[in-house]
Amino acid sequence: MDRELTEEELQDLYAWIDKIPLSRPKRHITRDFSDGVMAAEVVKHFFPKLVDLHNYIPASSTQQKANNWSLLNRKVFSKLNFTVPEETVRKVALNSTGVIESVLKALREKIERKLEHTTENVLPYNGLEYFDHENQEQHHTEIQQNEAKLLAQLTGEERKRDANLKLNNGKQQQTVQFYQNMDPALRLILQEKEKAVLALQETVGILQLKVNRLEHLVHLKDTRIEDLMQHLVANKGKGKAH
Repeated sequence: MDRELTEEELQDLYAWIDKIPLSRPKRHITRDFSDGVMAAEVVKHFFPKLVDLHNYIPASSTQQKANNWSLLNRKVFSKLNFTVPEETVRKVALNSTGVIESVLKALREKIERKLEHTTENVLPYNGLEYFDHENQEQHHTEIQQNEAKLLAQLTGEERKRDANLKLNNGKQQQTVQFYQNMDPALRLILQEKEKAVLALQETVGILQLKVNRLEHLVHLKDTRIEDLMQHLVANKGKGKAH
């Protein structure tokens, strides 16, 4: 990690950093990243759920800088299978020349590797895609259970609609190759948007089933009330006859 980067590697790294929106303008990379806050922002840009920026305090003291990096190692970098050694953290906090570039290059490699791995683990759900690596097995089990419940409750018309969704599976699968050729940052944004849309679609489907069941119950109650009214009228008629 402490290896000095070539000029070509540095330019490539700077170009990558420049594409990421950060809270502070980038003036001097050694000082800008020394407190770990902007490193946290880099990870959050690609994996928003991994980082809570409120935990990282902009600092000028060496101790607070080290605390930020230590927290990043424990809570964030560990999930990327990455760590910054204590000695390297000390050098970064002291604004040692050329150290932060090596750290960011290694971090970039871990980020891109996780993005690629996440894309490879696409889970099908009714012809649609969920992108989630860490909870793959859990989602797969939940999806199977939900499918069984939904299919058991679907009416004939709803079954047709579900079948039409599955016919679109081929088109959905083609988007996977499209994502693999896309800029990682843009790909992640699109994946997050699709997951949000899919979650909403699933919620709508469940609510529709509940509405159908309630309508059916109302119909049964109306039928029961009508039967009781008929019995009441018939009993009154018998009473008058006697």
